Amino acid sequence: MVPPDSRRPLASRDTSWARWLTARLARTAITPNQISMAGIGFAALAGGALWAAGSAGGSARAALLLLAAAGCQLRLVCNLMDGLLAIEAGRRSPDGAFWNEAPDRLSDMLILVGLGLGLGQPALGWAAASMAILTAYLRELGRASGQPADFSGPMAKPQRMALVTAASLASVAEPLWGGQGGLLLAALWLVVLGAGLTALRRSWRLIHGLNATGGA
Repeated sequence: MVPPDSRRPLASRDTSWARWLTARLARTAITPNQISMAGIGFAALAGGALWAAGSAGGSARAALLLLAAAGCQLRLVCNLMDGLLAIEAGRRSPDGAFWNEAPDRLSDMLILVGLGLGLGQPALGWAAASMAILTAYLRELGRASGQPADFSGPMAKPQRMALVTAASLASVAEPLWGGQGGLLLAALWLVVLGAGLTALRRSWRLIHGLNATGGA
């Protein structure tokens, strides 16, 4: 569940398909926290597929890459739906703050470390996961310090997942030019560097905000 004061600004909340799906979910007994848990499952699916794709070839590799892309996007759908069901459908729970953050951090690790393992670059995968978690930590540190939640990029969660999704889909065509893994490796490096830049930017904005408000 997403607390109302920490919602990421998303245009997809106002789409007809999101409103339709929220209405359908509201007629079931499914809770926002259960949707958050499902997001972990889709992230594990994506991470596992990326890992397995590293040692697969031909149509099996293509299928795994498509599965990874789908898992990344379904993880984001879960991230959207848990908040919509919690806020718009009035199903908030006292432990919602935990389910808003903890599953996302685990999902980041599952996908990015899985990608690193599939590429034979586990250290790079852990570096990407660490940078991703650091960006979220700085956002929550800002909120705990009385500042607005900072969702700035250039490599926040939506951008990370879009990049991994796009690289997975594009990598399906790599056999056409005799490549295997180059696009995914470039994407993982971009996540590391982009998330690191995001952490620096959020740090600067947080320090500036604290100084402007006297730390209140």
